[in-house]
Amino acid sequence: MTRLVDFSKFTSVKIGGVHEIFEVNNIEDLNSPEFLGSVMIGGGNNLLISPNPPKMAILGKSFDYINFNPLGEKIYLEIGAATKSAKIYNFAKQNNIAHLEFLKNIPGTLGGLIKMNAGLLKFSISDNLTHVRLARGWVGKEEISFSYRHSGIDEAILGAKFELRSGFDASISDAISAKRENQPKGASFGSCFVNPDGHFAGALIEAVGLKGYAIGGAKFSEEHANFLINFNHASFEDATSLINLAKARVEEKFGVKLKSEVCIL
Repeated sequence: MTRLVDFSKFTSVKIGGVHEIFEVNNIEDLNSPEFLGSVMIGGGNNLLISPNPPKMAILGKSFDYINFNPLGEKIYLEIGAATKSAKIYNFAKQNNIAHLEFLKNIPGTLGGLIKMNAGLLKFSISDNLTHVRLARGWVGKEEISFSYRHSGIDEAILGAKFELRSGFDASISDAISAKRENQPKGASFGSCFVNPDGHFAGALIEAVGLKGYAIGGAKFSEEHANFLINFNHASFEDATSLINLAKARVEEKFGVKLKSEVCIL
């Protein structure tokens, strides 16, 4: 089935219009004419939608689940790709499961987290992952090219399996939360750019004079230059112009190519 989504409310950066998207509720839907050629979206946290986006699809509630299977010292979880990170974090906390504590601080759905191999500090979602469910079936982690904030997956992600252990450590999520307390408030993508090797994206943007710089209703935060803030009804063009300006200035001054964490449709 299809439904209308207002991306100015759905995405974390609050930019975009109202567009029709196709809801996938079972495997068969992936072969339907309505789905073919569509881009799969997740929770909208790293998403910038143009006024004329491609066909889009989203997973329905049948892909929002957590299956719990403890075997001896190990704990196996199968999780649907539409499951929100907060739900996964709370499940791990309630069931004393280790290695997912960092999810308290990352918004989004599992599919999006896997797509960009999301993480914080030394933690990544792929660390304890064993399989990813794609339309063609379950694929082992060793067949996927996971790297820093990258998976290389260009197919619809439907779910994942994890091998974990007991021993939830609240101090991990508390420590990460404390580090993130000073992050800018307001509508944003979170980090706009991946930190290049040997550099911090925010420091590079600040060094080229763009900290606090605005185009239209979008600006790089005065608190942390790697946060693009929608402070006044920013348009798609405002955001992309600011992103492209930062890329150009940083490459010109430092010879470093900034890679956006943002998925632009």
